[in-house]
Amino acid sequence: MKSSHRGSCLSLLVVPVLFWTMPAHSASSKLDNFEKKAGYVLGLQMGARFKGIPLKLDSEAMLQGIRDGLEGTKPAIEQEEAMQIEKQMEEKMRQEMASRTQALADKNLKEGVDFLTKNKSEKGVVTTASGLQYLVLTQGNGPKPTPTDKVQVHYKGTLLDGTEFDSSYKRNKPVTFPLGNVIPGWTEGVQLMNVGSKYRLFIPSELAYGKQGPRGIGPNATLVFEIELLAIEK
Repeated sequence: MKSSHRGSCLSLLVVPVLFWTMPAHSASSKLDNFEKKAGYVLGLQMGARFKGIPLKLDSEAMLQGIRDGLEGTKPAIEQEEAMQIEKQMEEKMRQEMASRTQALADKNLKEGVDFLTKNKSEKGVVTTASGLQYLVLTQGNGPKPTPTDKVQVHYKGTLLDGTEFDSSYKRNKPVTFPLGNVIPGWTEGVQLMNVGSKYRLFIPSELAYGKQGPRGIGPNATLVFEIELLAIEK
């Protein structure tokens, strides 16, 4: 959060209008002119925007701040103190986000370890020395790639709960990339495959994105990929 609020009102206008699916509220009966409706729309967007931040806000004080800002009333808090409060807010949000991320990382790590421990005894699952697990779905008879090769693949990636986070099948377009430039679990796993094969890889977090898991995957997530090796480009 920056100390300057310039342009903040305009930013409210680009918040996705998702509130139409919300249940009706009795206050809607009082919105009997354009000015009230416009004010309500902007206020609702603002509330939705700040609802998910990791900081508890007093809604009445927030409404007072909005009224004072709109009416040009002298602020109840001096600028110097306001700047200090903004810094405190930033720090509190940083700490809360770090706490949430760590809790999620611990949860994902435990779930991954538990899953892989059980999964290694499943029929057909092979565990390598690194901890990577794979299951052969279709065995091809073409050549195997090396880390310096480019490979063309179709793939689907999911979390342990089945949530799909990426799929070349959905895009209806295979992907070509240097095999040495992807996560270690892919580099190792695809090297085991002959062209024409389709494997399911169970990739521990340390062979995937680790603590730096991107949005949609999360920290310390164990990943499941179905990969079809289509071709090798030397």
